[in-house]
Amino acid sequence: MVAAVLGATLLLATAGCSTAAGAGDGGKTVLKVYGWKGGDAEPANISEINDAFEKANPDIDLQFEFVPANDKYTQRVQPELLAGNAADVIMTDSAKVQDWGSSGYLEDLSSSDWTSNVRSEVTPFIQNAGTTYALPMEVIGISLYANNDLLKKAGVDSVPTTWPEFEAALQKAKDAGITPLSLPNKGGWTGSSALNAIAASLVYKQNPDFDQQFLDGKASFSSWKTSAQQLMDLQSKGFVNFADELGVDEWTTGISDFEAGKSAFYVQGAWNQSAFEKAGLNDSFIPWPAETSGASNANLFVGTMWSVNAASKVKDAAEKYVDFWADSANASPFLEAENAVSPFSNGTSPSTPATKAFVDAVDAGDYRILPSNTWFSAAGEKVMQQEVQALWLGQQDIDQTLQNLDKKLAPTG
Repeated sequence: MVAAVLGATLLLATAGCSTAAGAGDGGKTVLKVYGWKGGDAEPANISEINDAFEKANPDIDLQFEFVPANDKYTQRVQPELLAGNAADVIMTDSAKVQDWGSSGYLEDLSSSDWTSNVRSEVTPFIQNAGTTYALPMEVIGISLYANNDLLKKAGVDSVPTTWPEFEAALQKAKDAGITPLSLPNKGGWTGSSALNAIAASLVYKQNPDFDQQFLDGKASFSSWKTSAQQLMDLQSKGFVNFADELGVDEWTTGISDFEAGKSAFYVQGAWNQSAFEKAGLNDSFIPWPAETSGASNANLFVGTMWSVNAASKVKDAAEKYVDFWADSANASPFLEAENAVSPFSNGTSPSTPATKAFVDAVDAGDYRILPSNTWFSAAGEKVMQQEVQALWLGQQDIDQTLQNLDKKLAPTG
């Protein structure tokens, strides 16, 4: 009897260990994945890609869990990483690669075949101290939307590609009784984004190495003066009222207002294009036309990534899932839903009539990527948001704003 009980106990213990190691019903390997995209609000076709992965890997039972973004995601995942019981694959970004990579929570993916195909400009965002900890899923635009129907009503036949054309289009919209431009900026995001979209051309075309030079103390935000002036000119010419825009939430009212056709131009991320299209909006997503002549740069952000939990007991399955996303054909439904650019030099970027001008600029090499892994980290972005808001409120002039950015964003180490 004692032997039988001990045998049963050992059997249960062994079964428990198998479950912890990722063994599921039918002998399948259970692979747990967390993501802040893939929920009802932003499905991003992740479910479709997960189904394709399981079909290609019938021995793996993929269990995906949507976890809300930002603070909620960190508050859920970080304690689990510390305890060693987080999902096998976790969605990350450049900030999490730095934080969780240096803490030893993420698996080293440097030997993965796909690393050699990552765009050279993207590589620093997926690495920490030279070690690759994530597969980039997308590079996504933050730029200017144009309502084509309102522009046509105002007598504008095509979207502007230069600053003089942009000014002319704004004026025609204003003369036709149409709100020329909306820059909802209650939280500071849109003001900072607009300034960066302008600087993508007026700063980075002349000095593509600005970010590194700034970190090395060899460049300053004084070179952003023409960019800040172009932004401020929008108010002085009557195309936008900054005080009013500071009262409009950029993530709720701002999006719904543009979707409802309340302004000719608007600044937001390319990820909204699918919703605009679904709502029947006839729009274009274009590089901010900052240059007086010639092509302007597209403004890009390295978005979501996949990382493998260093404590995962099913690392082979986890890395197989990450590798699956490196195939352009597999990842294309996600890129199409996000209207994003492939982070791989050999990848294919989806293009629609609405996004063609933006994608063409990227394909031509006319783009800049926001340095979210250095001075434009989450903390640095907040600094710029606050400084632009203060500028809009008239609490400081352009020169003081740029001096503050130099002081507050300079490396402290």
